[in-house]
Amino acid sequence: MNLIYAGAAPIGADQPDRHDHLLIETESTPNPATLKFLPGRAVMETGTRDFASPEESEASPLASALFSLGDVTGVFFGRDFVSVTIAPGAEWADVKPDVLGIVMDHFLADVPLFNAASAGFSVPPEDEAGFADDPADADIIEQIKELIETRVRPAVANDGGDIVYRGFDKGNVYLKMQGACAGCPSSTATLKNGIESLLKHYVPEVTAVHAV
Repeated sequence: MNLIYAGAAPIGADQPDRHDHLLIETESTPNPATLKFLPGRAVMETGTRDFASPEESEASPLASALFSLGDVTGVFFGRDFVSVTIAPGAEWADVKPDVLGIVMDHFLADVPLFNAASAGFSVPPEDEAGFADDPADADIIEQIKELIETRVRPAVANDGGDIVYRGFDKGNVYLKMQGACAGCPSSTATLKNGIESLLKHYVPEVTAVHAV
């Protein structure tokens, strides 16, 4: 873990006499291309938000600024962190100072995380999920969602990512990997050895888990 301290004194006679400061922690994740940046304050009050392209990032000034660096391919907002993923071939030694500068500037300025017309939640529109759950499976789906919420999401949040339920069909559970989990070399093992085993153990109706 690295600690980065940023201090900024307001300039101008009409500004109050005070110091703004920010302590940024950085943490590695199982995905070498992704780092977590913790500003020491809440990032998302509720939910999470994943940005996988510059077009998606237009909903957030912070995400848009990070994508503008050119080497950034993913931005994820968690409860108290921002995880950033860089492109293959890019080096964190080159990109990290610029990412830190953008994250620091955003939180020191205390500006909104999202543009006024943008929602801040990770839950997608129903047609984006691609699966229509059978009402007859409601009890099974409730068990699956509860396990994901209480056992899976807290664990992957520590690694700078998130896993979101997308659907259940004939024993198959469909999940979306976000943040550091997306593209992580160990994500397949996590999905099969960890999450699939957990769900099969507690919900016998589950036969397989798939990433979508």
